[in-house]
Amino acid sequence: MLTLADAFPDITRRREPLAPYTHLRIGGPAEFFIQPRTVDELRAVLRFCQQQKVPLRMLGGGNNLLVKDDPVPGAVMRLNGPDFEFVEVAGNTVRAAGGTRLYDLISGAVKAGLGGLETLVGLRGSVGGSVRCNVGDRTGEIGASVRRVAVLHDDASEHVRARDELTFGDHVSDIDEPVILWVEFELTPTQPEILLKRMRRAWAMRKAHEPLSFQAAVRMFRDPPGQAAATLIERAGLTKSRSGAAEVSERNANYVVAHPGTTARDVLKLIDTVRSRVKEHAGVTLIQELNVW
Repeated sequence: MLTLADAFPDITRRREPLAPYTHLRIGGPAEFFIQPRTVDELRAVLRFCQQQKVPLRMLGGGNNLLVKDDPVPGAVMRLNGPDFEFVEVAGNTVRAAGGTRLYDLISGAVKAGLGGLETLVGLRGSVGGSVRCNVGDRTGEIGASVRRVAVLHDDASEHVRARDELTFGDHVSDIDEPVILWVEFELTPTQPEILLKRMRRAWAMRKAHEPLSFQAAVRMFRDPPGQAAATLIERAGLTKSRSGAAEVSERNANYVVAHPGTTARDVLKLIDTVRSRVKEHAGVTLIQELNVW
């Protein structure tokens, strides 16, 4: 049977380790790892996977992702290169490709004197992944500025979803199509010096409540309505709890820190322990925010 490696030999690698592509630096290999260079190649891969019934996963910035230690079956696709990384400004709108780094989008908007995204500075990830997960906090969420999103379906057909076709919630959206091609944001003209002040303030606040920058760490759970997951975890006496080389962060108890040698099993066991203890202590069932493959 024809495989992805046979059909797309120039852009496909077999058994590619996924750990280097994730923030936690954890995970087994992908059966097929594919990086299209153009939108046409991307469409061809989507059609092939649909026709051959090949499971397909999209890998963004790998910042909210835990890849298990075992091999990942099927295809893992990663978008990079000029077709998938751009920022365009026109009036009060900014259009960014799905593979663009979130920081590059924020920087481009601020340089153009457009406000609405500057308080997201310090959050890692791609534009597509950030919109899909509606990243943000009490200072604001990215979904509030989204005007339109261009997506590709499994059959490679394109659809532009307008604002009234999109729903954003707490760290979630209803965008379930496999590929986000680009996102258009409607922003507010603002003096760059004001935006820079907001950026500095947001950066300082975010870094004060996150694990140290040299640590590989990710958020475990969503905040329950009216409560903070970190506070619930602290009150359950779980700060600095460990499973293997995985540890609950002492700076923010809703983060798991992956020390050198951490396995996916360590992280999953620690998450289960935290969820169970918080349920016993506070009667609250925490909803997992970390995506697991």
